[in-house]
Amino acid sequence: MIVRKISLVVSAFFTMAAFSQETASNFESKPEVKLTYLDSIKSTFKKNDLASKVDSLWMNELVSLDIYDDLTKDIQTINKDVTVDEELPTELLKQRLAAMNEKSPFEIEYNQGLENIIKSFLKNRKKSFSRLMALSEYYFPIFEESFAKSNVPLEIKYLAVVESALNPKAVSKMGATGLWQFMYGTGKQYALKIDSYIDERSDPLKATAACSEYMTKMFNIFGDWELVLASYNSGPGNVTKAIRRSGGKTKYWDIRNYLPKETQGYVPAFLATMYLFEYHKEHGINPERAVVKNFETDTIAIKNQMSFKQIADLLDMPQSQIQLLNPSYKMNVVPYYQGEQHFIRLPKDKISTFVSNEEQIYAYVKHDTELRSTSSRLAVKYAPKAKPAATKAATIDKGDFEFYKVRKGDNLGAIASKYDVSISDIKKWNNLKTNAVAIGRSLKIKGEEEAPVKSVQAIEKEQAVAAVENKEKTAVDMDYVVAAGDNLGSIAKKFGTTIAELKELNNLTSNNIGLGKTLIISKAAIVIEEPASTAIASNSVDSFKKKAPSKNVSEDYYVKKGDSLYSISKKYPGVTISDIKKWNGIKDEDIKPGMKLKING
Repeated sequence: MIVRKISLVVSAFFTMAAFSQETASNFESKPEVKLTYLDSIKSTFKKNDLASKVDSLWMNELVSLDIYDDLTKDIQTINKDVTVDEELPTELLKQRLAAMNEKSPFEIEYNQGLENIIKSFLKNRKKSFSRLMALSEYYFPIFEESFAKSNVPLEIKYLAVVESALNPKAVSKMGATGLWQFMYGTGKQYALKIDSYIDERSDPLKATAACSEYMTKMFNIFGDWELVLASYNSGPGNVTKAIRRSGGKTKYWDIRNYLPKETQGYVPAFLATMYLFEYHKEHGINPERAVVKNFETDTIAIKNQMSFKQIADLLDMPQSQIQLLNPSYKMNVVPYYQGEQHFIRLPKDKISTFVSNEEQIYAYVKHDTELRSTSSRLAVKYAPKAKPAATKAATIDKGDFEFYKVRKGDNLGAIASKYDVSISDIKKWNNLKTNAVAIGRSLKIKGEEEAPVKSVQAIEKEQAVAAVENKEKTAVDMDYVVAAGDNLGSIAKKFGTTIAELKELNNLTSNNIGLGKTLIISKAAIVIEEPASTAIASNSVDSFKKKAPSKNVSEDYYVKKGDSLYSISKKYPGVTISDIKKWNGIKDEDIKPGMKLKING
């Protein structure tokens, strides 16, 4: 019996040994997987178990302008005198408006025009208000906190729905921007920072503080909150004129017919919005779910410039979520200015990951930035020496115009970009004195008879790419984030591709694209890997250009809407922001659309 047990043990031992050898053999046969620098950095991160899941459909509301366009059109064109057929008894509406009036500093009184607008919203905008109520869960707490500090009625929060449809990226045809639709001059007046990287008119906190200050100032002048709203829409001067024309009356409903047409529908639209938010359950309006709430986020000061893509890669979160929480950064970059602090808002669990791993995060950002800079310099340094062939300048027939019909959402900047001309040219060809253009107007655009002549920089850039085709390279996707005024046509023209290719790459079924959407521009774009050594074989040096491209040839560049010195410098390999400022005598980075810049001067 003992001998039998011993034989079983020995047999089991040999079986285990054989299995372990086979397992070891299988393990050794697997190829070694090399980690990227990003993966190696992230492998050292301290993990936080709290998961933050964001509904992508809800995030798209931030970058979708359809509600903003619809509500803006409604307010400008709605006829408050036309009866709307919608089931809502007049007596019941009067009771509800009276109840709202009792607990509000606004004078909410029934009139036929207000009833018609409320019924119009109920008939045509139920779905829109369902989506807006989801967004309000994020933005309304921000508004209420700011208004409470300044003793401004909390009901003013509904004005942001009328102004921007709660879209911090909303831009009107006149250039008013952000949740509260500040014009450039008004934003500067209330100390909102506006430069190439930042537009604080789109910052929910700072823009709301500016709105509170404006409301307080106007109430001290007019002493009536309805007149304050009217002045916000049309300016205090128009309200003062309406008071005089009415014979000195000081109530909104008494002077309404003397105000501009849009303002006549503006305050009723505000009150109708308030009514729908107050009585949405009674009308079967079910708010969509808002996954992110403001109290679930926090901010952190950034110690070095970093892009949204770098942050998204490091924290394993979609770039669109960073855009949603940080709408004031125009170029998807958090800048770093000496002596100034800039903050990034993130979900709280991502904040904890960031704070716990700051050293590794900034190390990766430095490495990634240097790698991109090195790749760009190599493409220029080793371009083959060649002179561009002499080409006859393209001629334009003075009578050769084509016509473009202005559509909803168009502005001069977008049209100029589409045809690769300057805003000042379009204004000159069409005798325009301002940048405002009416929907449906036909604009004359001067076209070219011959294909456009390639610039020296474009030729040298093509030569640089050709020169490095035989070098070691990595295939990556090229992405582009849709900016205000973009459409598939302008993006295709900007990157030398076609609308059909863009739609195929991004699985698009229509030409509609949302502001902030990330598009794949091309697959397997070439990126030169950083060389392991700076030494270059002598037989390779002979085939490369040893000097940087000549800067003796000058080219003019017309600034387009959304341009900055940084983005312009990136279009010309080897050109820096300092070069452009020196060539054009620019002391700061303030450039305006239509401005002519000399490149390589």
